[in-house]
Amino acid sequence: MLVSLNWLKNYVDFGVQTPEQLGEKITKSGIEVDGIEYIISETSDHIVVGFVKECEQHPNADKLKLCQVDVGEEEPLQIICGASNIGQGQKVVVAKPGAVLPGDFKIKQVKLRGIESNGMICSLQELSVGERFIHTQYAEGIVVLPDDAVVGEDVDALLNLDDAVLEFDLTPNRADALSMLGVAYEVAAILDEELVLPKPALPTSTEKVEDFVTVKVDDANACPYYGAFIIKDIKVQAAPLWMRNYLLAAGIRSINNVVDITNYVLLEYGQPLHAFDYDLLDSKEIVVRHAKDQEQLVTLDDQTRTLSSENLLITNGEKGVALAGVMGGAETEVNENTSTILLEAAYFNGQSVRHTVKETGLRSEASTRYERGIDPNRVREAGIRACELLVEYANGTVVGNIAEFDALDRTERTVQMNTREVNRRLGTNISNEEIEDILRKLRFTFARTEDDIKVNVPTRRGDITIFEDMLEEVARIYGYDHLPFTLPANASKPGGLTEEQLLRRHVKSYVQSVGLSEAITYSLLNKKDATSFVSPELPDNLEPVALSMPMSEDHQYLRVSLVPELLQRLTYNVARNQTDVALYELGSIFLSEEKQITKQPKEHARLTGAITGTWVDHAWQQEVKAVDFYVVKGIVEGLFHYLNIDVTYQPTQMDGMHPGRCATIHLEDQLIGFLGQVHPAVAKERDLKETYVFDIDMEYILSLDRKALTYKTVPKYPSIVRDVAFVVSDAVHAGNVQAEIKRVGAPLVKQVEAFDVYTGDNLNIDEKSIAFNIHYQNPEKTLTDEEVDASMQAIITAIKESFGGYVRS
Repeated sequence: MLVSLNWLKNYVDFGVQTPEQLGEKITKSGIEVDGIEYIISETSDHIVVGFVKECEQHPNADKLKLCQVDVGEEEPLQIICGASNIGQGQKVVVAKPGAVLPGDFKIKQVKLRGIESNGMICSLQELSVGERFIHTQYAEGIVVLPDDAVVGEDVDALLNLDDAVLEFDLTPNRADALSMLGVAYEVAAILDEELVLPKPALPTSTEKVEDFVTVKVDDANACPYYGAFIIKDIKVQAAPLWMRNYLLAAGIRSINNVVDITNYVLLEYGQPLHAFDYDLLDSKEIVVRHAKDQEQLVTLDDQTRTLSSENLLITNGEKGVALAGVMGGAETEVNENTSTILLEAAYFNGQSVRHTVKETGLRSEASTRYERGIDPNRVREAGIRACELLVEYANGTVVGNIAEFDALDRTERTVQMNTREVNRRLGTNISNEEIEDILRKLRFTFARTEDDIKVNVPTRRGDITIFEDMLEEVARIYGYDHLPFTLPANASKPGGLTEEQLLRRHVKSYVQSVGLSEAITYSLLNKKDATSFVSPELPDNLEPVALSMPMSEDHQYLRVSLVPELLQRLTYNVARNQTDVALYELGSIFLSEEKQITKQPKEHARLTGAITGTWVDHAWQQEVKAVDFYVVKGIVEGLFHYLNIDVTYQPTQMDGMHPGRCATIHLEDQLIGFLGQVHPAVAKERDLKETYVFDIDMEYILSLDRKALTYKTVPKYPSIVRDVAFVVSDAVHAGNVQAEIKRVGAPLVKQVEAFDVYTGDNLNIDEKSIAFNIHYQNPEKTLTDEEVDASMQAIITAIKESFGGYVRS
């Protein structure tokens, strides 16, 4: 809602307060002021209304005019003007000598092509008026003022240049502030000032309105009130300048006096009105009914709307002429030839209007107010106010009274208050008299019996229905700044992180420390991505959860894997010449066992990473290393070592992954994720080169009982290291051999590391050599070579028996 302060002054006097001061008070009372906009950025003196008495061609210039301009002084000013629209007999904006225009442009006596010029005839742009506040007819050339402009007067008030506009950010419940009168009530309550409201009277002729129109409503729930006014002898012309200025400040362009008056009353009262060309109605009845399925209407925006039986339609008894509460029809639009209008003032059910807006996608200033709720006691009065303005500014004559259908409930709600309960809730000590004063400021009538107060809530405040609503009214007018504040009475204790929160932070800290950057990706995917890269531990028949009303085809399924979106982020970066990218995400996937979803899917935490490009690039050492399987496996191994968790790996094959470079991750007997290279064909589809991913079930990791850290004395006895290479079948996994060495060598074997794999000469084609580094140590004594040799022999024997392996010589 845009609020012109000059317009607001017509209803409430806010004194010498600046727009900033007033905006702050309004914000503190509960309506947020988002911004303040001034009509002109810089003010100037000596700018007045001038009358062009003479306008002749400049003798030395084809495009200049020599003008004699009366500015209310003894002698007219001779001014040279180059505007194409300057002419004799016009009233214009004149900057007299001594004026300083924006940009420190000083107006003084000068000579142009040898002839003296004393001043400047101005356009609005030269006065630094913002583009939004310039009328269409003033967009080009100088400003030509109305004939009733007074020569010599400052133009600030005439053109509304001294105005400021407050932009309100209204919550949905404050529909009352969608009108200037509603804002006036609010400001008057905040400042405790008098309120001056319009008191329109209906000037009518002796003719009977029944001879022109009758009103019929088929559904009183959808339209409990419909009033039709007939105004004859209308002269369609420009609205008065002051009205056009106010509308422009409120963000509405001027069209003609009839339409401008309906828009003016819309903003003043918050009551939508619509004017039909009576002759184009081609009927003497208005019938409000529901549209027929597939019935069509061409609205004022020249769009053909196909309607349903849920849409309320204004008709002439046969065909539709307006979409109730939303927009009028093009066939009955007021035009320059209109002489008689039918003015509609109606109360339409907000839910009905909202349904039409949703179905047609058409929202207007009128529909916004109907959806939020209008004041039932202002409907007829707003129509009378418009008739009054049409008589004054369109030379109209109002016929008879009002043709109307009236089943509208206008009764006020009552809300019970108790002073003790108000103070208990707010922590205050407000007296009965103070509450009565607040209600007086709000202009609510009431009756008090000791501490009990019965409040009659005006119909303009449809948001107040219960005690808590009135409690808010008392608090905000009393002043939120005046409410006491205390620390909690109970004993406090320092906050801290839960075990799960702490573990999440540790995981993020580690992954970032090894070089991955955190990403936050979309939870919604397309059908193809939603079913790809699903971790093997999840059910085979897992179906992603579909949204009933998706935003688009690309965002219609809840993800069951984080990998697809991370790959999409890699593609995005690579396309922008960021070829070395390493991303991770600790987020949720969404799982449901139901085919027809009846309850919320379960969120399941996953840690996923995706890496492409160069992993190491040391230019000085001339060392470059591309990311590979072992880089990703090293990251995952380092994470689990950091978390003090032992895992194992098994080769596997998965859709979308390289068949020879993919492994599952196991924690004891539980499969908890996978890692490996994205299949080259899949990477190519996404415009990626060699790319690796990992995906870990963090939900399971978070559920584990954390192993407590233990400490051991640093051994004082030396260790012994033996290297051994076993030749085994190519099908044997190094991890299994490593585990067997640990088992047989315990407790003396403390650490086993595979450091080399060899295939080639001196080995059969189906064999490989795996070299291990074995650390021996006894914390209680120095080991002898005989003890180590015996252990080594036991290990060699076990490897031969378990895997058919032998020591490579």
